[in-house]
Amino acid sequence: MNFKKLLPYAIAIIVFVIASVIYFNPVLSGKQIKQSDITQFIGMSKQVKDYRAENGKEPYWLGNAFSGMPAYQVSAYYPNDFVRYIDKAIRFLPRPADYLFLYFISFFFLLTALKIDWKLAILGSLSFGFSTYLIIIFGAGHNAKAHAIGYMPFVIAGVLYVFQKRYLLGFVVTALAMALEVYTNHPQMTYYLGFCLLILAIVEFIEAFKTKTLPVFFKQAAVLVGAMLIGIGVNSTRLLPMKEYGDFSTRGKSELTINPDGSPKEKSTGLDKDYITEYSYGIAETFNLIIPRFMGGGTIDKFDENSNFYQVLERYAGKKVAKDESSRVLSYWGTQPIVEAPAYIGAILFFLFFLGVFLVKGRLKYWLVSATIFSIILSWGKNFPLVTNFFIDYVPLYNKFRAVSSIQVIAELCVPLLGIIALRDFFSSNVTIENKENALKKAFYVLGGFTLLFALFGSSLFAFEGLRDAQYQQLPELIDALISDRKSMLFSDSIRSFILILISGGLLWFHLKGKLKQLPVLVVLAGLIVFDLVSVDINYVNKEDFTSARRVQKPFSPTKADQEILKDKSYYRVANFATNPMMDGRTSYFHNSIGGYHAAKMKRYNELFDYQIAKNNMEVLNMLNTKYFIVGEDKVQQNSDANGNVWFVNEIKIVNSANEEIKALDSLKTKKEAVLNTGNFEIKIPLQYKQDSTATISLIKNNITDLVYESNTNKDQFAVFSEIYYKDGWNAYIDGKQSPYYRVNYVLRGMEIPKGKHIIEFKYEPEIVNTGSAIALLSYGLLLLIPLGWFFKSKRKE
Repeated sequence: MNFKKLLPYAIAIIVFVIASVIYFNPVLSGKQIKQSDITQFIGMSKQVKDYRAENGKEPYWLGNAFSGMPAYQVSAYYPNDFVRYIDKAIRFLPRPADYLFLYFISFFFLLTALKIDWKLAILGSLSFGFSTYLIIIFGAGHNAKAHAIGYMPFVIAGVLYVFQKRYLLGFVVTALAMALEVYTNHPQMTYYLGFCLLILAIVEFIEAFKTKTLPVFFKQAAVLVGAMLIGIGVNSTRLLPMKEYGDFSTRGKSELTINPDGSPKEKSTGLDKDYITEYSYGIAETFNLIIPRFMGGGTIDKFDENSNFYQVLERYAGKKVAKDESSRVLSYWGTQPIVEAPAYIGAILFFLFFLGVFLVKGRLKYWLVSATIFSIILSWGKNFPLVTNFFIDYVPLYNKFRAVSSIQVIAELCVPLLGIIALRDFFSSNVTIENKENALKKAFYVLGGFTLLFALFGSSLFAFEGLRDAQYQQLPELIDALISDRKSMLFSDSIRSFILILISGGLLWFHLKGKLKQLPVLVVLAGLIVFDLVSVDINYVNKEDFTSARRVQKPFSPTKADQEILKDKSYYRVANFATNPMMDGRTSYFHNSIGGYHAAKMKRYNELFDYQIAKNNMEVLNMLNTKYFIVGEDKVQQNSDANGNVWFVNEIKIVNSANEEIKALDSLKTKKEAVLNTGNFEIKIPLQYKQDSTATISLIKNNITDLVYESNTNKDQFAVFSEIYYKDGWNAYIDGKQSPYYRVNYVLRGMEIPKGKHIIEFKYEPEIVNTGSAIALLSYGLLLLIPLGWFFKSKRKE
């Protein structure tokens, strides 16, 4: 083995490990990062984790949130999930340093696939990994997103190997990388990666058409499709349940054609347009990719004592108030509802990107420039409706994802990639000095010109007024001070970006003129790029975001209200109206909640909340067995009218559509009546049941996935269960014999119970998990056997 060849890779790994743990240095003392989404996830997943620990198996269902839902998207381990161990081996550092290391090593792998010198590849990897957006998502807890972004360069490397005609290597890398990418469980990021790869394929197709090599292109396409299918196939155990659930989640098509107020509803097979485009990047806001605080930074920022905002507050309210209020100033003045921080890619990197635009030749440039422009335009969302509406209406699956601004992850990848390719060509002897000089000048004129323009004239180009400025309207002078500070930010950061571009351009110019050698230029450039990015990153994600591991792992302490409710050991649900129930994972940590925290709730349940619970329909809350209401940290109200776990009704009201079904709940007497939609079910039961005053039915066992009831009646009865209906997994049995049941009251289960004594059991038995497991095992077999067969066949030919 040639250890000399391996040395650069060892150096790269060491550099990346050191960079990761230095930036997230609190992990060295055992601390963990506080992440709001992860805190909510801990609340949501507690019941599943407890079940797993007690029973040694997966429930695949949870009952502590949204009155019950599949656990596929919350927390689930699957059989034959071997890719999980490969991922663990790559991410061996403590979180979140593991994700930062993944950014670095994956991008390094991509650059080596392009035969970039290892020193340049290290520089490029640091440039990609420290990109501000890729860092700030840790603060919010978007770990799955970071995970998916981390494997994107790895997938692209495999695809490029195939287009380089290195078929066996490309096949193996693409299949394995795709398996890891899908494993991250962030379909939106994987979907956006698909756009990036599609643009690459189009560029390659055009080239093949021009050079009359289409048969080669189709061979490459076949290899890639096969590899990707295998990569997807090994995740079948995860993907098939998700697909099955997706049709019933908020990502699926609604049967309703009316809004909660009765007005006609816009037809959609996915999310509503307003929801999809709520987070749309402003067209002018795009410049904060180059100038960090172009629009003031994050929604909330900390101002120092030299700011106009602080000085006005100090004059009117004193130092203490000024100091407190200046630590949480509404500095952002763009149009997005919330912005953690500017998605700053870097002034130097954009300068190098434009150097690539003018210097690099060939297909890679066309792909990277096209993909960057594509992602930025789509990130504008509702601010560029001509394109956005077309994609929502006609491009498959595009309407399943929200926060269109996050498609800028494509630009986050493409800009540093073209920038490093530009440096490679700039240092190459195969490119003429004249071409290098012209490209350097043009890049400086464009980027330097933009930053200088905003430094000189930016204060007169915009109003600098934010969406939330009205909060300061009691002191108009404070708004004027805030606007003045925003102008100062734009000026200072424009000058900052201009100086960085000037220094970087100067370094390359002196190298071109023979005044500086390549290595010192690279070292200084690396230092400047890391300084540029980290000095912005550190303002938004830093050591203050870390705390003891105990506080992260057990983030919630029971309030007096929780303690009071927990004295009740029966089975019931809790509604926490002290907060927004549908954005509340905390309550699920202690109780079975009618609310929860998840981006893909069950659609019908979400509609039940919007159309009924939000209107304080007590009958609906009663049918969900809502026994307790939290109305304040220490305030609990018991609901004596809750229907309980199961009850008999006398009448079944028939409706023919989802509209009629949801509206019927307006006046439904849920203890005596149930509503059933004949549009979804064939009715084979009577609609009236004689009352049996001696009839009893009760829950005698509750094990999340196994609910057992006991009934005793003199007449046939119809029972309504306060459990969420989900046909793909839940089976009903009467005395051990599988029996039919219906969806009633829009979201609940109902079934006919014959007279006499019976045991009724609901078991969660999702066959889709077994099907997915078999496909995954087959895919792993193909992942091993195809490359082996390919290898031995090639050797035999040789």
